[in-house]
Amino acid sequence: MATENKNLSHYDKTTIPNAKYMRFGIVVSEWNDTITEGLFKGAYDALVDCGAKPENITRWNVPGSFELIYGSKKMQQQHVDCVIAIGCVIQGETKHFDFVCDGVTQGIKQLNLESDIPVIFCVLTDNNKQQSIDRSGGKHGNKGTEAAIAAIKMVEIKNK
Repeated sequence: MATENKNLSHYDKTTIPNAKYMRFGIVVSEWNDTITEGLFKGAYDALVDCGAKPENITRWNVPGSFELIYGSKKMQQQHVDCVIAIGCVIQGETKHFDFVCDGVTQGIKQLNLESDIPVIFCVLTDNNKQQSIDRSGGKHGNKGTEAAIAAIKMVEIKNK
């Protein structure tokens, strides 16, 4: 497993561009909200820690992970430099998990191909709730933090 020996919350601030003048949109799924709120907190805290001004961070909620695609598309139109899409899909007893995971992945990929505003994929796709807890502020750190650092780096690339 990719995160077994890695804490997702660790980053070297000296290697991260200053986010003081960057604007971010964060689209958060309300489904599995105990997990997505933890991911949002990790992302928000890392952005601010790296210099982003709170007034330059816009948050929108959407009902579920599949709706992250449309929410992210609309957020790209809000004068932001980057969008972070936060969601959590946990394996159940049906194929619904596969369809949602594939749809969200392909949808966010398509947004990245069609727009100059990057969308960062911060959607946990875990086999059980404990795995999601471990990656949203638990023993493996916070994937939201990792997404925020990726967002800052992508804005830097976009602006080159």
